[in-house]
Amino acid sequence: MEQKRILTYEGLKNYEDELEDLKVNKRKEVAQKIKEAREQGDLSENAEYDAAKDEQRDIEARIEELEKILKNAEVVVEDEVDLDKISIGCSVKVLDVEFNEEQIFKIVGSSEADSLKGKISNESPVGKALIGAKKGDTVDVETQVGIVQYKVLDIDRPQIG
Repeated sequence: MEQKRILTYEGLKNYEDELEDLKVNKRKEVAQKIKEAREQGDLSENAEYDAAKDEQRDIEARIEELEKILKNAEVVVEDEVDLDKISIGCSVKVLDVEFNEEQIFKIVGSSEADSLKGKISNESPVGKALIGAKKGDTVDVETQVGIVQYKVLDIDRPQIG
């Protein structure tokens, strides 16, 4: 039994779009590269052919991975998220108590986490600490550099985009 993958609607849409692009466009592109490399003759020393076959293998592996994610997806309906406490699908404004610095996180399932875009996993140390907290709560997050305290300033629905 595969584990459920928790996704926001945006995450689901991104995976579906990527899968469509791989199946419709990337497969054709790599098939053309393989065809052109074959036409060059001897395949035993043909670097373009080897590279195209590697790319084809990578594309097929990613398609398989995406299909597995989507098959086991459980979508969080962000419009129905309870804003009384932090849960997956929320956007959270917190204050880093030590540095007096505000940050905004979107809590997402682990497969769509992207810290550079402020999307943190519900399974990450910060995500685990924040899940269930209410506005005004202060949570302790154990990190590699010690305990970091975040005060929850606001819980909202994420902005689309």
